[in-house]
Amino acid sequence: MSTVLITGASGFVGSALAASMSQDHKVICMGRKDPGLELPWVRGEFGAFEDLRRLDEEQIDVVVHLAAVTGGCLERDGILVNVEGTRCLMRYLMDHHDCRKFVMASSIAAVGFQSPLFRPLQVPVPDEHPCLDRDGYGVSKFLMEEVTKYYQRQNPDIDVINLRLASICPDEGMPPLRKVGPIGAWCLGGITIMARSDAVRAFSLAAESAHKPGVRIMNAVGPKAWVEDPVADILRNWWGDEVDVSYFEQPGNEFSAAYECARIEAEIGFVAQRLP
Repeated sequence: MSTVLITGASGFVGSALAASMSQDHKVICMGRKDPGLELPWVRGEFGAFEDLRRLDEEQIDVVVHLAAVTGGCLERDGILVNVEGTRCLMRYLMDHHDCRKFVMASSIAAVGFQSPLFRPLQVPVPDEHPCLDRDGYGVSKFLMEEVTKYYQRQNPDIDVINLRLASICPDEGMPPLRKVGPIGAWCLGGITIMARSDAVRAFSLAAESAHKPGVRIMNAVGPKAWVEDPVADILRNWWGDEVDVSYFEQPGNEFSAAYECARIEAEIGFVAQRLP
């Protein structure tokens, strides 16, 4: 049995993940709010060393870092919380607990699709597509990933999995399938949807996967786009001929996900089960 620290454990995904993982592991929750799960809970900010010191007596084997400011945040908040906060958390856990496994909640928005001006370099979007963000949130998640690479260069034995997470919805309230329509902010997020139960499995599988030193970035998305109309029609309506969408015109790919997802299946065995 491993001891797993979950930050953001009172959140939408975190509360479900903590309840699930507590069946097989000792789970410690950290956050500003009590998740109400009858599990050990440390009140505090993951980016504050004085709060992190409340964990000094614990032996933490794995951290699943979900806490963050989310899309639409101010640029300043994204940098302070998602980047500097993550730096503090990793530094503390490496120095005080010799923690060697980190599972981090990144985002498919790290590529920068918040702006209608965004154009991906290729589709399906690869796992390590560069950040083209204009708005602050995407770059904060990308820089968080860069912090994990920086610390792994210092500590070559640590295993870091950055999951670029899809847009997550409650299993009982999945949205309608998208049709051809005008481009807007967060366009790719609207057709890249995953149920909370699948997100919980993705984080669980990552946390329980065999130790593999290095930093891995994986798109945590389902194999199908959340669409009613063919993906090529939707993307061409958004981007015209600026982006090559021919992949989605090949037989069998008409409704495939806009993000590559082969790596997460190969690396940790995750395939989303709730599909359109």
